[in-house]
Amino acid sequence: MSGFGLNKPEFTLLQKLWQIHWLFVFLLCLVAAFGIVVLFSAAGESGRGSFDPWASRQAVRFVAGLVLMLAVAVIDIRIWLRYAYVIYLTGLGLLVAVELGGLAGLGAQRWIHLGLITIQPSELMKLAIVLALARYFHSGSVDDIRRPLFLVVPLVMVAMPSVLVLRQPDLGTALMLVIGGAAIFVLAGVRLSQFGLVGLLGLVSAPVVWQFLHAYQKKRVLSFLNPENDPLGAGYHIIQSKIALGSGGVFGKGFLLGTQSHLNFLPEKQTDFIFTMLAEEFGLVGGLALLGLYVLLMIYGFAISLRCRNQFGRLLGMGVTTIFFLYVFINIAMVTGLLPVVGVPLPLISYGGTAMVTLLFGFGLLMCVYIHRDVSIGRRSTGGER
Repeated sequence: MSGFGLNKPEFTLLQKLWQIHWLFVFLLCLVAAFGIVVLFSAAGESGRGSFDPWASRQAVRFVAGLVLMLAVAVIDIRIWLRYAYVIYLTGLGLLVAVELGGLAGLGAQRWIHLGLITIQPSELMKLAIVLALARYFHSGSVDDIRRPLFLVVPLVMVAMPSVLVLRQPDLGTALMLVIGGAAIFVLAGVRLSQFGLVGLLGLVSAPVVWQFLHAYQKKRVLSFLNPENDPLGAGYHIIQSKIALGSGGVFGKGFLLGTQSHLNFLPEKQTDFIFTMLAEEFGLVGGLALLGLYVLLMIYGFAISLRCRNQFGRLLGMGVTTIFFLYVFINIAMVTGLLPVVGVPLPLISYGGTAMVTLLFGFGLLMCVYIHRDVSIGRRSTGGER
């Protein structure tokens, strides 16, 4: 067998569809349904909801994304390995295109128009970097990973898109790229002592990064430390979010009966602060129910990854699950005041097309790992089986 061993697939299409983890897919549908219900409430007035403009579009996007997920899942995992760098370079090229002439909105330049659709390349880059790093570390041995010079290339692979995203500016996504990349390093077996040098470089560069932040980003960080200093300005969002969270109590005010959200005290209720609206209407019980579904998805994600026989599949699956975890953790920590407001959506709940498609594409890769968990993949350098 030569190269990555793209032989005849072991399963037919129907067999691959049968192999999909359908319980995992069902959990995804439950979370998405939860999101559509909350968006239905967000679009209406107190006591009355509306499918337009958010819930109906979110439902259509989820169905389309589900079809994409299944299509991605049945593709041979060795094809994803072969084209991992191509996908990464495509994502990097799109980020450069955004830098040169992307669409601006809400004080940021993050989007690019491609014919009939408008996409946010930084969202796609989260998965592209996981694919590229998984392939890079798959090609190396344990001894390679211990060599500092071997880590230079993946560090550059993480740094380039992170800097481009930070310039858009999008601090939240840039942090996700860095943390997600660091997670792949750890999962690949990079020694923690080697992260000490990286951490030291991070601390030294922090003042430089601070200078590149926009004024509103600096205000968000400072308001995170003390939001009461500017209650009508930079601290307004988090103060209103805490009020809505507290007013929901244990069982919530009831579906369609949230006051902070329906009276428009809660900003960006359909995107960044949708968890706050959910907790106001469904209370602590509703919030914990959603978190329970998220935790189940993460457990399944890591379990699927660990069952895979090849290193590429293990790293890919764990990388996708880690990115999913970061979405959940950062958004909920943000709306509860544990992190600065950085604009990270809540997975499958927040309104948004690119984030939805990106997540379902990622879950398609995870299902691909599950279907091909017993496939052995050789290194390109040797052409043999691992």
